Amino acid sequence: MACFLVPAAEAVVVTVVKKAVQSKGKGLPAHDAEGHTEYAEKTKRISFSRKLKWLTNMLWGGAVLLAFEHVWHGEVVPWFPFLTAAQSPGDAAAMLHEMSTIGVSMAVIITAVWCAMLAVVRSMENKVLKAQKA
Repeated sequence: MACFLVPAAEAVVVTVVKKAVQSKGKGLPAHDAEGHTEYAEKTKRISFSRKLKWLTNMLWGGAVLLAFEHVWHGEVVPWFPFLTAAQSPGDAAAMLHEMSTIGVSMAVIITAVWCAMLAVVRSMENKVLKAQKA
């Protein structure tokens, strides 16, 4: 019914955070334990703003696909109130339940997959660092 609104809301928040990080200057540079940013240039680490872009792309892509699926099944219409479940109080309660269960679950899974991606990337970056030191 409206489960796509939860990942879309998270995508809006993450997009704002990404823009704030980018406005501070080309993303947050990676640095070593002492805070030296030249470490990032030597190791070619990926900036945090770029990693946030991956998350925003995943969230927006998922939300758009889900919205299309809901339009396809007639659950989202081009006239007010746009969501067919918002027409009656009983349907609205079912819609809110779906958003709080399915929508939140999808947003959490997308974020967990992104965290797993970050762990893999970090591992690959560390391998490159070890190879450069050798």
